[in-house]
Amino acid sequence: MLKAVIIDGSAVARGLLNTVLVDGGYDVVGQAHTCAAGTALLIKFNPQIVCINRDQVEQDVAGVEAMRKQWPKALIFMMSSEFDAATVQRAHAMGVNGFIVKPFNGGTVLKTIRNTVLAMVKRQQKAQAENGGEPAAEE
Repeated sequence: MLKAVIIDGSAVARGLLNTVLVDGGYDVVGQAHTCAAGTALLIKFNPQIVCINRDQVEQDVAGVEAMRKQWPKALIFMMSSEFDAATVQRAHAMGVNGFIVKPFNGGTVLKTIRNTVLAMVKRQQKAQAENGGEPAAEE
């Protein structure tokens, strides 16, 4: 079971996403309202999935970039009610792997996460095959 951490300033949004993820078979190991509190949860639980609200990303860009460096294998999903091209581009540059649209649609959230996990596994398998069976070096 993949572990997840939710970082969002809204307790209601955290609760809704928690329900979606738990019902979808994920283990939500912690919730936080700031990047700093979220980082403490990452240190404690080493989750594979981090769902972080756009506001927290924009308030602590350095914190998100540090998360990416310290947990390179974690999948980071940015959550927001709206995404424009510039935001998506900046998020990708910070290492965000995927995007979850608010208000949450449970099926869409789970499909987004599943597809991102599958894409990462395929990339790792391809890199391993290209390296003659050796695990790919971390980026």
